[in-house]
Amino acid sequence: MDRKVEISMLCEIYGKLLTEKQLDIMDNYYNLDLSLSEIAENEGITRQAVRDIIKKGENKLFEFEEKLGIMKKRMLQEEKIADILSELTKIQTRFTDEQIAEILEHIKNELNCVV
Repeated sequence: MDRKVEISMLCEIYGKLLTEKQLDIMDNYYNLDLSLSEIAENEGITRQAVRDIIKKGENKLFEFEEKLGIMKKRMLQEEKIADILSELTKIQTRFTDEQIAEILEHIKNELNCVV
């Protein structure tokens, strides 16, 4: 996964745990694609200060993910849901009752893992 996308996702999950200023600067950098210079000008601080705030914010986000693992769990759930949808799509074509029963059992097992 691209680092910018990963950090943007982490901001979405853990952003409220950052300071308001950190979150605002990280949002400007990762989601609005503003440059360090543009953010520095908007915030009235130096470019280096913006970079330091971003680096500290990134470190906190990765620390939160390492301890809580919410993004990892979310991604695993999305994979399982995609698998379940794939299995349901198979049912739309002609299968025997036995084959449908196998597919439904697989879906049931996958849903038990998600819940």
